[in-house]
Amino acid sequence: MLGGLTLLLSVASAAYASSIPQLDGYNSSFAHACNLISSSISQESSVYYPGTAVYERDIYHWASSSIQHSTCTVEPGSVQDIANILQIVGQTRTPFGVKSGGGHTMNPNFSSSPGVLIALYRFNGIEFDPASQTVTFGTGLRWDDVYAALAPYNVSVLGARFSGVGVGHALGGGYSWKTNQYGLALDTVTALELVKPDGGVVAVTEESDSELFFGLKGGFNNFGIVTRITMQTFPQTSVWGGQLTYPASSMPAVTAAVIKYSATNTDPKATIDASYDCFVGIPFAVVLLYYDAPSPPQGLFDDFFKMPIQQSNVRERSLLEFITLRPVANITANYRIAADTVPILRHTEPVMRAIQEENQKWCVKELAATGPFVTYTVEPFLPSIFNHSTLSSAYPPTRDTVFSPFIAYFGWLDEAMDNQAINNVKESVARIRQAVIEDGQNITSAPKYPNYALFDTPVDEMYGGNINRLKALRSRVDPSNVMGLAGGFKF
Repeated sequence: MLGGLTLLLSVASAAYASSIPQLDGYNSSFAHACNLISSSISQESSVYYPGTAVYERDIYHWASSSIQHSTCTVEPGSVQDIANILQIVGQTRTPFGVKSGGGHTMNPNFSSSPGVLIALYRFNGIEFDPASQTVTFGTGLRWDDVYAALAPYNVSVLGARFSGVGVGHALGGGYSWKTNQYGLALDTVTALELVKPDGGVVAVTEESDSELFFGLKGGFNNFGIVTRITMQTFPQTSVWGGQLTYPASSMPAVTAAVIKYSATNTDPKATIDASYDCFVGIPFAVVLLYYDAPSPPQGLFDDFFKMPIQQSNVRERSLLEFITLRPVANITANYRIAADTVPILRHTEPVMRAIQEENQKWCVKELAATGPFVTYTVEPFLPSIFNHSTLSSAYPPTRDTVFSPFIAYFGWLDEAMDNQAINNVKESVARIRQAVIEDGQNITSAPKYPNYALFDTPVDEMYGGNINRLKALRSRVDPSNVMGLAGGFKF
C-alpha cells in the first residue's frame, strides 16, 4: 500500500537527511522514517527535531526516567496523517511511541521512543452533546481540560483523580473519584475513533465491532492509535473534600481510620486516597477525602480528624478545584520513578501495618542509598464497582471480585541508581504481597492494575483469562505487528 510512496520519497529523503540537526536524540538508523513522514504529511501536521522547543515539549515526561531522546517527534493534525505515519513506521520497522496529553507514564518506553514519537497534542477538541449526555474529546488533552470544558454544563466524567494526567489513562482502566458510583472510566466509554495499523480509520463501538471495543478498553495501544474518545457524562454539583497531612506520630491513628473506613463505608459518593510518604528523610501521611456533594453525611469522615494534623484544606469546592489540589506534575516531577502494584481485597490491620512498616523501613534505607522519596498509597473502593457495566473489557479480566488498587513508587535522581531503585521497589512490593497472602486473601490470580504495574510485569498478571482472546484480536487487527514497534505491554 505504501510501496509507491516509499519509492518516490527515497531519493528525496536521502538528500533531506543532511538538513536534520544531529544533536542528542538523532539516530541515523531511524532518520529515514522521519524524512518520509516529513515529506508525506499535510500542512496540518509537523515534524520536529532535537534542538527545538517543541521537540523538548513533545518528549517531556513527568518522570525523567520515562524521557527518551527520539530521532524526531511528529504532531499529527489529522487522522489521515496518523494513518500515513503508521504505514511508514510499519514498513521501515522503525520503533515509535504514542504520547497523549499527560506524559505521566511511570514506565520507560511506554509513551516514548528512540525512533519516532507521535505526540497527539493537536487532537484537542471537546464537544458536549446535551441530547445524549456524552462528551467527545481528543486524546491530546489532559483530564483538567475536559473537566473545565464540562463545568458550565454542570456535568463531569470519570477522569483522573489528580491534575496533569492525560486522558489516555482511560485506555488502561481509569479509577476515578466517581468510580464507586459508576465504575471505571472505561466502563463509561461509548465510542472510540481509532486509526488502525493498516491505516484504516474507524469508529469503534459495541455495535460496530464488539471484540475490538472490548480490546481497546484496557488494552492500551495494542490495536492502533485512539484519537478521540466518547464518554458518558454525569451530573456534577460542588464537592466536599481536600487534603489532610499528618506527622509521623499520627500514622498509627491514620492506619486505624483507613481500616475502619474501608470496612464500614457503604456510601458510593465517598472516596478516600491514603498514602504513607517520606521525602528527604521526613515521614508523613496524606489522606485525600472526597464526597460527591456539597457536604457529607454527619460523622462519615470524623475518624480522620481525631489525631494531630499538620495541614488541612478540606471544604466545599468545585470538582476542578479539588482535582488541582494535588497536582502530580508539581509534586514529584522530574525525578526518576519506578512503581509497582499489589491487588488488595481487604484493608485489614496486618496488611495496613505491613504497608506502614515498609514506608518506615525504606524512608531510611532507600533514601540513604538513592533518595529522595518513597510513597505507598492505598485506594479502597466498594466491592460493587464492577457491577455498573455488563460489557466485558480487556481489563479487568474478571468482574466477579473487586481488588482495590495499591501503588508503591520510589523516586530518585541519579540514573546510575536505576537498577538498585527498581530492585528496591520489587523487594518492597513482594513483601507487601506476601503480607496480603498471609492475611488469608486469595490474590494468586488477582489482576494487577495496568496503569500501576511495573514495566516488566507479565501481561497474564494483568489480563488473566483474557490473554488468548486479546492475542487473537491483535492478530486480526494488526497481522504485521506494527503496534509491536511501540512500547508498552504487548499481547
